[in-house]
Amino acid sequence: MSELWRLNLAEALIGLKKGDFTAQELTQASLDRLKAVEPKVKACLAVLEEMALAQAQALDKAGFDATAPLWGLPVTVKDVFCLKGAPTTAGSKELKGFHSVFEATVVQRLRKAGAIIIAKTNCDEFAMGSSTEFSAFGPTKNPWDLTRIPGGSSGGAAAAVVAGEGLGALGTDTGGSIRQPAGLCGCVGLKPTYGRISRYGVVAYGSSLDQPGPLAMTVKDCGRLLAAVAGPDEYDSTVSKIPLGDFVNPKPLKPTELTLGLPTELWPNDLQPEVAKVLTEAKSLLEKAGVKLVKLDLPSLKYAVATYYILATAEASTNLARYDGVRYGLRQEGAVDLDELYAKTRELGLGPEVRRRILLGTFVLSSGYYEAYYKKAAQIRRLIFADIQKALTACDFLLSPVSSLSAWPLGSFLDDPLTVYQMDLMTLPLNLYGGPGLTLGAGLGADNLPVGAQLWGRPFDEERLLAAGATLESLWPPLGRPTL
Repeated sequence: MSELWRLNLAEALIGLKKGDFTAQELTQASLDRLKAVEPKVKACLAVLEEMALAQAQALDKAGFDATAPLWGLPVTVKDVFCLKGAPTTAGSKELKGFHSVFEATVVQRLRKAGAIIIAKTNCDEFAMGSSTEFSAFGPTKNPWDLTRIPGGSSGGAAAAVVAGEGLGALGTDTGGSIRQPAGLCGCVGLKPTYGRISRYGVVAYGSSLDQPGPLAMTVKDCGRLLAAVAGPDEYDSTVSKIPLGDFVNPKPLKPTELTLGLPTELWPNDLQPEVAKVLTEAKSLLEKAGVKLVKLDLPSLKYAVATYYILATAEASTNLARYDGVRYGLRQEGAVDLDELYAKTRELGLGPEVRRRILLGTFVLSSGYYEAYYKKAAQIRRLIFADIQKALTACDFLLSPVSSLSAWPLGSFLDDPLTVYQMDLMTLPLNLYGGPGLTLGAGLGADNLPVGAQLWGRPFDEERLLAAGATLESLWPPLGRPTL
């Protein structure tokens, strides 16, 4: 039973249904694996062993429930989801000691579907970062090479899935925070359409951009997780009531039925050689199978990075104003007045990247600059939306790299945030657009590091996106798991 952690969600569910093993045995195997590799990977901020085993015992006692689509399956959730009985820190000292009195809608739905939450995973502080190095509790390591970053901000979620610390995970994606770490760690990550999944109970970064989503080892597993947590929610008015579709068993798409657009702005000549080689081979495999690849232009993408970092930081500035040292979380004592309390608490509790983004966001919203920056960025966002929408009428999906680099060594860009911001060009336009995106492994580079590619889809077209992803998954070589 010790190797049960190697199963994917679909395989594990079959085994549970047949009685090959119990929910307790599967959960214990995942917890044992977590304990064995966590000192190396550092993917988790809180391990919920007692809670998880108690839930598994209760499920076994009641017996297998075929109506619960995730019955007995151990998973993790990013530490931005509120969960009763566990701390919620969002990777920040600012929320030290905070325990939520309610649970995020997606957490409730995971439990209702029968999933067992075994841990909360590490992330960049308040989900602001692309490497998980900005967590106040230390960086997560890439399971393929422990000297390298796993991506971010959902780096802990991606690393946990690939390392076998749970069979699936939930993360959040504001500018690529699911898709980029999935690509760098070698698993599958899905950013659903904005409004497909409730954000109730999720620590906010950019409210018009944030979207929870699943990470797993296969496309089908991502679809199973999405089906369990998606849908309308009375506590979140931004959630769409558009029907979900069949995410678990979407109608298959043949390679010859697919036309994929290749935006020239996202296929630059300066891709890292290892990345370029893998993606060239991946495109060749698609063409040999009959997939049609067409080049197209998205001219407004040259403004995407600037637009995103104006809008996202403005929303961050507003959302993080609530962390004032008064109501909950960290509080620096000894202040003589309210202004000093705010200043001392936030200086002590917030890391450099969060402070940088709050300052930028406050600036672009300030009197005299709002029209020049924030309003203009909102207008350009509409142009980006129109460009992507037009491109997706000329083809079924867009195909692009996830990152111009494979996972880089820890510490490489800590003093050079602008370089990392620019690399986000591969992922953040999809958040400005609002549509769904799916990352999957295209192959291993010469450096033995995963290289990911992503599909961009039309809003609320996750069913066909998952079908297309399954087709690509069948054509590209499986990455397997690293040895830890």
